[in-house]
Amino acid sequence: MGTPRKPEESYGLLAEFEEGEALLEAARQAHAAGYRQMNGYTPFPVHGLSQALGQKPTRLPLLVLVGGIVGGSAGYFMLYYASVISYPINVGGRPLHSWPAFIPITFEMAVMGAALAAFLGMLALNGLPHPYHPLFNVPVFSLASQNRFFLCIQAGDPLFDLVQTRQFLEGLHARVHEVQP
Repeated sequence: MGTPRKPEESYGLLAEFEEGEALLEAARQAHAAGYRQMNGYTPFPVHGLSQALGQKPTRLPLLVLVGGIVGGSAGYFMLYYASVISYPINVGGRPLHSWPAFIPITFEMAVMGAALAAFLGMLALNGLPHPYHPLFNVPVFSLASQNRFFLCIQAGDPLFDLVQTRQFLEGLHARVHEVQP
């Protein structure tokens, strides 16, 4: 082995686990030890992992709600403008502002606005598209979509020390890989 790399020359350390429960316990221990810049990668959702990593709840539900309200409002006011202001025609003696007739389009526009906000919000909050990530340089990371579980502690973490962090992760019974930037 050569000399240890400085944190500036490394993206971080990647710990490989064979079971989701082992990753969950490792994330809890790493968070309890004070590590904050870390992330978990799994082939399927592991219940409680985001809380164990100390991640805040997502803002996506709020974005979807706002998208639905904006879409529904836009649909309603589009119909109101067309029926009452732009082209007022009295059909069958009903009032120009007949709101029950506006409900189906308002509902559909609310669903479309919410779906569009969910799609674009998910892309934006996840930082996608992201065609390159340093973890792609680690050959075993391709198993994250098949049958392995990974915990990556980034070099930008204030507690990160290449040797001590490696020893900490190895103490959790993990195979540790260094991630090059």
